[in-house]
Formats: sequence, C-alpha cells, structure tokens
Amino acid sequence: MAIITLTTDLGLKDHYVGVVKGSILSQCPEVNIVDISHLIPPYDIMEAAFTLRNAYSSFPENSIHIIGVNPEIDANSDHLLVRYKGQYFIGADNGVFSLIMDEEPEEVYELNISPTEEDLTFPTKDVFTKAACHLAKGGTAPLIGKQIDGFKKRMPFQAVTHDNVIKGIVIHVDHYGNIISNIEETLFKAFGSGREFTIEFRGGDYDIKNISKSYSDLPEGEKLAIFGSSSLLEISINKGNASQLLGLRKSDTIRIVFHDR
Repeated sequence: MAIITLTTDLGLKDHYVGVVKGSILSQCPEVNIVDISHLIPPYDIMEAAFTLRNAYSSFPENSIHIIGVNPEIDANSDHLLVRYKGQYFIGADNGVFSLIMDEEPEEVYELNISPTEEDLTFPTKDVFTKAACHLAKGGTAPLIGKQIDGFKKRMPFQAVTHDNVIKGIVIHVDHYGNIISNIEETLFKAFGSGREFTIEFRGGDYDIKNISKSYSDLPEGEKLAIFGSSSLLEISINKGNASQLLGLRKSDTIRIVFHDR
C-alpha cells in the first residue's frame, strides 16, 4: 500500500487538513496517509525542513512526502517533485528541499499540473495531492513534470568555531520544551578532542559542564545537555519545560567553551 505523508502549516483548527485528506482519498482510496505535522508555524520552511528531515528516513522506499508550507508559486518559485534516497518529495521550490537534503537528489522534476483559476490559492490540495496520487497509483514522474537540473538552494544556519568556542543557535523547541540547537555531535567531538567544557546560554546566566546519556540521568527538575535522536545538542530539564524555565527561544545563542588542558 502506497504511503503519502503530510507536513503542513495548515493547523488543526480549520477544515484545511480534512480537505487535503479528502482530496487524496477521492483519488486513491487505498492509500495510507501519515500526518507528520500540521503545526508548522505559517510559512516557516526552516521548521518544516527540520521536522521532515528528522522523519523521512523512518519511512519505507517510495514513500511520498507532501510539503504544504509556503506552497504558492510565483515568478521565482515553481512546484517540484524530487526523488531523494529512494523517496519522493513534493513542494514549492522555495529552498525547503535544500534544507532537507544533504546530498544531491537522484531526480528533480518541475511539475506541469496546473490548478484552475478557481483553485490558485490551495496548491497543497489542487497540485500536490494530484502529483502524489499519480505516483501512488504507479505513475511515473516524466508524465507529470519536466526534468530539470536542481532546486533553489538556501543555506541553513550552521554552528561556527572560533578559538576554543563552538557558537550555535536554538533552531527548534519541541513539544516538551526541549531546546534543540544546530550544534552537531560530530563537530562537538572533533573540535573538543575530549577536553573539558562549559555549555553557556542566556549570556552566561546558565551553564552545564557534562553531556548526559539520557534525560533521567539527573533528578527531576535539573537541567541537562544531551545529544538526542537527531544528533544535535539539546538543552533539557528532566520532566520540565526547558524553554519556559530557562527562557530560551529560537535563534538564541548557545556557546560551548572548551578548556585547555
């Protein structure tokens, strides 16, 4: 059974998600629809990319991922179908694909599915679902698009190093209030070389000097640092909301200062 996933900024209050699912089921009654998230902040392709890049690899080959975030086309943005690591991604060419994919894709197609004049405002329903259902029913990409060389690139915010310091930022706050940074575990290990360190945030108001292996390594209510399932540095509070209690938000700075032996 074909799988179509949905990552959108449509929210859960209105009828929009139901309309998208109804459109899919009208075309492909047997398809398996999986909601990744509909709570992406409006138009936030960085958040959409973070969410989907941490989810898609758990799905089987040939899964189809609809990205319904900032999906409208304009003079500089087309609708694309991208095949990457054996899976399909459908969305607008607004930079989101480059934020999801670390390597070059296998194929990129500019979709030729045109909505009617009455349907120009809802491409997630009127374009993306048609492309996804075409693939789900065994159709091929060249029948609905023209192959092109690539997609629009957008550089993600990356942690930087200077002297004995790694400087990163908060890129995501999850449902539990865990604060996820853009500091990768590989960079931490390579740059740190086993040295002692201090993780500083809120301008030095708070610090942590150890990396925990699990959230329960410390007593409830204690702050900790951990490399989570995404291999990015997280600041957490065991069974507490770190974002609220520590006052950290997206784009706030996190520093790791390494101490010379």
